[in-house]
Amino acid sequence: MGLFLLLSLLLLPSRLQAGRSAECVTNTNYGIKQPDRLSAPQGGSVRIPFSFYHGWQLAKDPRVSVALRRTHFHGEIIYNSTQPFIHKDYKNRISLELSLGQRSGSLQISNLQEKDGNMYFYRIQVETLRCGKRLWQDINGTKLTITPALEMTTTAPTTAAPTSGVLEGNWSSAPSPMGVGPMVIVTLADIVLKIAILGLILYLRWKRSKG
Repeated sequence: MGLFLLLSLLLLPSRLQAGRSAECVTNTNYGIKQPDRLSAPQGGSVRIPFSFYHGWQLAKDPRVSVALRRTHFHGEIIYNSTQPFIHKDYKNRISLELSLGQRSGSLQISNLQEKDGNMYFYRIQVETLRCGKRLWQDINGTKLTITPALEMTTTAPTTAAPTSGVLEGNWSSAPSPMGVGPMVIVTLADIVLKIAILGLILYLRWKRSKG
């Protein structure tokens, strides 16, 4: 009896280890949810939301790590919250927000550029209690489309000016055709009057010379 108990105690750690290994290998209850498509205007900003789930028991310090790949499933990492790392193309333009329970969040990309239009794939890593580090990635990703920037104009709509306003503007810069007639008439009358006076003076001088 004593020998059997001793053997059982010796085999217990290996059984526990085997149980843990089976749990770690067979547990497929994990995944990531992120939108299929998003669009945002050039020069603006966009949030790419995500949430994840799993069936493992987390360690006291789960050390949740969020990373983001671009282009395709095995594409280059552009963000990693653990290192931390930000790709040079996104310097000062990308930031992470995690919920209080660290099961959801979003990555915001600001000052969007045309080249930011791409596929984006989230990758999650957690520290579990019995299975060590577990890492998985979304398969489908999110397609981000960058639309043309919205054109902002401050030009007021064009309206036809009232007739009186147009006339007032013309009067201030040049005389109207109606104002030319009286000026010409006055000038001709003045010339005729002067010729008549001159003719009268010449006539009177001629008459005196005859007398």
